[in-house]
Amino acid sequence: MNTDSVLKLDNQLCFAVYACAREITKLYHPLLKELGLTYTQYVTMLALWEQDQVTVKQLGHRLYLDSGTLTPLLKKLEAMGLLTRSRDKQDERSVIIQLTEQGIRLKDKAIDIPERLFCQAGLSPEEAEAFRKQITDMLEKVQHIQGDNN
Repeated sequence: MNTDSVLKLDNQLCFAVYACAREITKLYHPLLKELGLTYTQYVTMLALWEQDQVTVKQLGHRLYLDSGTLTPLLKKLEAMGLLTRSRDKQDERSVIIQLTEQGIRLKDKAIDIPERLFCQAGLSPEEAEAFRKQITDMLEKVQHIQGDNN
C-alpha cells in the first residue's frame, strides 16, 4: 500500500467493520420492531436467553457494555415486563437480572430473526457463519493484544 492510500478511510479495517456493523443493525430494525425491541435490547435478551439470572456486571461483560449504558437499558426492559432486577441476597452490591415469563416467551417470537436476516442480506447460513467466525477470531486477537498491554 502506498503512502497516499495508507490513511484513506476506505482502506481502514476498523471503518469497514464499523460501517458493516451499522448496516447490519439497520437490517435488524424492521425485524425487531415486530418484537418491540431495539437492537441493543435484542442482544441483551439473547444473552439472557442463553444464561438467565446473571449479575449486571456479568451481563455487561458479556455484551461489552458498561453499567452506565446497561442500567437504563435494563430499566426499560423491566418496564416492558421482560425482566426483573433485584439485589443479590449474598452480596447487596450486586443486582441480579432474571427473565420474566413474558421475557422467556418472547424467545419463541424471536426464533426466526437470524434466518430472516440472512435471507434479507442475501447470505446463506454458511456464509454468515464463516463471516461470524472470522470476526470472532479477529476479536479474540484484539482482546489478546489488549490483555498483553494491560
